[in-house]
Amino acid sequence: MVAVAEHIKVPELRFPDFSGDWEEKFGNEVFDRITDKNHKSDLPILAISQEHGAIPREMIDYDISVTAESVASYKVVSPGDFIISLRSFQGGLEYSRYKGICSPAYIILRARIAIEDLFFKEFFKTYSYILQLKSKLEGIRDGKMVSYKYFSETIIPYPTLPEQQKIAEFLTAVDEKIGKLKRKKELLEAYKKGAMQKLFSQEIRFKDDQGNPYPDWEEKRLEDISRCLDSKRKPLNSNERNRMKGSIPYYGANGIVDYVDDYLFDEELVLMAEDGGNFFEFSNKPIAQLISGRSWVNNHAHILKAKVDFITTDFLFYSLVHKDIRRFIVGGSRAKLNKSDLMSITLFKPRIQEQQKIAEFLTGIDDKINAVANQIDKAVEFKKGLLQKMFV
Repeated sequence: MVAVAEHIKVPELRFPDFSGDWEEKFGNEVFDRITDKNHKSDLPILAISQEHGAIPREMIDYDISVTAESVASYKVVSPGDFIISLRSFQGGLEYSRYKGICSPAYIILRARIAIEDLFFKEFFKTYSYILQLKSKLEGIRDGKMVSYKYFSETIIPYPTLPEQQKIAEFLTAVDEKIGKLKRKKELLEAYKKGAMQKLFSQEIRFKDDQGNPYPDWEEKRLEDISRCLDSKRKPLNSNERNRMKGSIPYYGANGIVDYVDDYLFDEELVLMAEDGGNFFEFSNKPIAQLISGRSWVNNHAHILKAKVDFITTDFLFYSLVHKDIRRFIVGGSRAKLNKSDLMSITLFKPRIQEQQKIAEFLTGIDDKINAVANQIDKAVEFKKGLLQKMFV
C-alpha cells in the first residue's frame, strides 16, 4: 500500500487563511484499531447509535440487560475515539465524547497522529465518505460489518492541523445554533404539554367576553360527538402512488406517506392511528392527526368527522392528543385500536365558545413550534450543504 493516494484535491469552499493542496491518507495511516479490555466493569456502558453517537445508555433510556460475564469482555472507549458499527455503511462512523465500555462487536478507532477529532467527526458522516464505505461492501453478504481492513483502504483527507481546527470550530458553531433551536422547540413543547394538562383538567378556565365563567364541561362518548367515516379505502402500493404523483397528501397511520393527484376527502378531519406498530412511541408517531382540505387516507387510520353542533374539529383533535388511550390498545407486536373501542372513549367538552378559545390558544403554541421546526430544518440543510463543499 502506497503511503498516500495519487490524487490531491482541495475543497470547493475554503477559509481564505489557507491555501495549497490537502494531503490524503489511508484510514490506517491516521487511526489505529484499539482493543482495550482493561477495566473492572465499573465504566458506563455506551450505546452506539447513528442518532446519538456513543453515549451512556442511561442518558437515552436504553435499557438492555447484559450479564456480568459479557460486560467483562467489553472494550474501553475514550473521549475522541471513533466506532465502526454494523450500520456504518449507512450512517458513517460514530464519535464518542465519553469514557465508557461497549460491546466487543464494535471496532474502536483511535488517532495515531495529531488530528482535530471534531473535524473527522464531521467528515465521517459525509455522504461521500459513506459511499466509500458502501463500495467496500459490494458483494458482501447482508449484515457484514465494515472491518478495520476495509476502513484502512478508505481514503480520508488530512489538511493541516490549523485548518482542521478552523473547520471544526465553524461547524461546531453551526451545531450550537441548531442545538439552541432544538432546545427552544423542546421548551415550547414542554410548555404546551403543561398548558394542555391544566386546560383539560380544568385547572385553568377561559371566561366569556363579559368576564363570566362558562358552564361546566360535559362528559361525552366519542360516538356522540363525532362520526367515524367508513369508505372503500385501500392502501395504495408504491407503483400506484408513482402513477398518481401529485400534490395531494396521502396519509397513513403515522403521517403523510406520499403525495398523489387524486383525493377522497375535502374537509377538516381528525385521523386516529388504527395500527402501525408501537402506539406508545408518542414522540415519534402521532396518535392523532388534524388534516384539512383535499386528502387521501389509507385504511391504517380511523377518520373522525366532528359533529359541529357539539364539538369543533380543532378541539376534538387536541382532546384526543391529550387523552391517554393506552388501555384501549389491543394486540402485541402489531398493536391495534379497534373502531368500537375508539368510539367508546369518553371526552369532556365545554361549550363551543370555550372550545374555540382553547383551540386558538393551543394552535398559537403549535404555530410557534412549527416555526422553530422549520428553522431547524433550514439550519440542518444549510449544514449539509456546507459539508458537501468543505470536504474533499
